Amino acid sequence: MADDSIAVVDLDRCQPDRCNYECSNFCPPNRTGKECITQRGEDADVGGPDQIQISEEICLGETCGICVEKCPFDAIEIINLPQELGDEPTHRYGENSFALYGLPIPEKGKVTGILGPNGIGKSTAIKALGGEITPNLGNFAEPPEWDAVIDEFRGTELQPFLKGVRDGDIDVARKPQYVDQIPKSFDGKTRELLASADERGVLEELAERLSIEPVLDSDIDTLSGGELQRVALAATLARDADFYFLDELTPYLDIDQRVTAARLVRELAEDDDRAMLVVEHDLAVLDLLADSIHVAYGEPSAYGVITTPKSTRNGINEYLRGYLDNENMRIRPESIEFEEHAPRVTSRSEALVEYPDMSKSYGDGEFTLDVEGGVINRNEVLGILGPNGIGKSTFAKLLAGKLEPDEGDLDLDLDIAYKPQYVEVDQHMRVDAFLSSITDDFGSSYWETEIANPLQLGRIMEQNLTDLSGGERQRVAIAATLSRDADLYLLDEPSAHLDVEQRVLAARAIRRYAENHETSVMVIDHDIYTIDLLSDRLLVFDGEPAANGYASTPKGMREGMNEFLANLDITFRRDENIGRPRINKPGSQKDKQQKRDGEYYYTQ
Repeated sequence: MADDSIAVVDLDRCQPDRCNYECSNFCPPNRTGKECITQRGEDADVGGPDQIQISEEICLGETCGICVEKCPFDAIEIINLPQELGDEPTHRYGENSFALYGLPIPEKGKVTGILGPNGIGKSTAIKALGGEITPNLGNFAEPPEWDAVIDEFRGTELQPFLKGVRDGDIDVARKPQYVDQIPKSFDGKTRELLASADERGVLEELAERLSIEPVLDSDIDTLSGGELQRVALAATLARDADFYFLDELTPYLDIDQRVTAARLVRELAEDDDRAMLVVEHDLAVLDLLADSIHVAYGEPSAYGVITTPKSTRNGINEYLRGYLDNENMRIRPESIEFEEHAPRVTSRSEALVEYPDMSKSYGDGEFTLDVEGGVINRNEVLGILGPNGIGKSTFAKLLAGKLEPDEGDLDLDLDIAYKPQYVEVDQHMRVDAFLSSITDDFGSSYWETEIANPLQLGRIMEQNLTDLSGGERQRVAIAATLSRDADLYLLDEPSAHLDVEQRVLAARAIRRYAENHETSVMVIDHDIYTIDLLSDRLLVFDGEPAANGYASTPKGMREGMNEFLANLDITFRRDENIGRPRINKPGSQKDKQQKRDGEYYYTQ
C-alpha cells in the first residue's frame, strides 16, 4: 500500500461468525500466498481473535478495493489520504484503527473553536491536549515518550503547551458533551455539585447569569436538559484551570441562553487570560464566541485532520463552501447555502387542522400557557420558536393528546407522531430491529431513499440502541418518527447533538418528507440555522419562562423572525461572501439600523 493510504477495520461491524471470510478469500495478495488479510488471533490487543486485520505493507490499496466490496457488513475501508498530510499521524489507536493528523492550538486569553463532523477526532485531540493520552505519532506498537512527542512539535506554538502537559503544570477543566449522563455520576443537590467545583469563588455570579438559582436546591436527577447544560457550564467555568475544554455548549439552550453562555466563556478568556477550546455546531454561536477556529475533516471513524488555525469568519465560510483555501482541499461536494431574503410568501393551501384558542395551567401559582388559535396547513413545515420553559413542549403535548386543555375544545381527530425533546433509550435492541418494528416499509428502496440515506443510518443499523452516541440516537429517533403513519409530525429539538452537515441533511429529509407526502411537520428548535432551512412559517412563543407563556397564531417567516428576535433584542446581519446569518454586536451601527428598520433577520 502507498504511504498515503490506510486500511480501517470497524470492529463493531466485523462479524466473522456471520460470514465466510470473503475479504481474505478474494484478496489478491492472499491468493498468491501472502498474508495480507488474516485473523487477529488470541494475542490481539484489540478485537476478537476471529476478527480480521489488514497488513498495510502488503495491501494493494484503494486501486484494488476487493475486500471493501466483498465484506457483507461494510466493515472495511481502504482510504487514500490527502497528499498534503505528513507521513505519520499524530495519534493512531492501533493497526487498522482511527488515525488523527494534527492538533488544535490553545492560546491564553483566546477562545479557539473546532468545527467539523462528529467522529472526526475532536475528542482524541482534546485527550491529547489534556494529558489523558500521550500522542503516539502513529507508532502504536512502541509508543514514544513525551520527550519525543515534544521534539516532534519543536518550533511550533504547541511545543510549550505540550511541555506543560508533560510536567503536570496545566490544569484542565472539561465540560462533557452529553450532560444527560451527569445524574448517573452524581447523586445530590445542584448546589452541592457546584460548590465542589467552585475553585474561583464565583458560584453565585454564575448561577445568577445562567439563571439556575431556582434549581440550586433541586436534586440533579430532576433537572431538565437545558438546566443540566447550564449547570455543567457553571461547574466547568467555576474551576481554576489553565485550559478549559467545552464540548457543545448549546444543546437544549434557547438562543438567549446561548448568547449568555458565549459571553461568559469570552469574558473568562479575556479577563483572566485563560485558554479556551470549544467544539460547537451552532455556527451563529461559534461565530460570536471564537477568536479563531480549526476545521476538522476526513472520514468519520477512519481518519481526521485538524487544520492550522483560521480566522473565525473565513474558517466557517470555507467549511460551509466545502473547500479549504490554504489546504487546497475539497471536503464536501456541494456548499451549504442560506437565503438572505425572506422565503416565498406562503400560498393558499389546504388546511390540515384549525385549532382553537386554548389554555393549560399546571395548578395555582404554576406555569400557565395561553394559545391563540391558528391553522396548520398541509404540505408545510411549521417552525416553533421561543425561550425554554415557555410552553412549547406543552403545546406539542396538547396537540398530541398527551395533555388536555383547561379551556378550549381540542378534538383534532389526527394521528400524530411525536419525537420528544430528550431521546432516552432503554431498549436492548438493534437499530434495524427497532425501526423494522415501526414500519413495514423498512428496507424498501423508498424508505432507504426518503429516510435512511439522508439520515446516514446505514453504518449504525446493526448497533444496539443502548450503544449509540447522542447524535446517533437523535437520527434514529427522527427516522422512527417519520416512519410512522401520521397526519402530523411533531419533532422537538431534532438538531441536538447533530453536527452541521447532519443538521442540513436532517432538515432536507424532514422537508422532503413533508412535500412528498403532503403532510405537515412541526419543528421545535433553538438553532436558528435549522429553523431557517426547514420552515415555511413560524409559530412564536413569548412570556415569562416557568411562569406563563403565550403562543401567537402562525406567521410568515419574515414577520415571525422579526417578532421572535425583537423579544430577545438580537439582530442578525448577513455575511457578504456566503450569506449566512451572523449575530450583530449589541449597540453596533448595524444592530441599531436594523432595529430602526424593523428587520431583525432577513436583510433583503
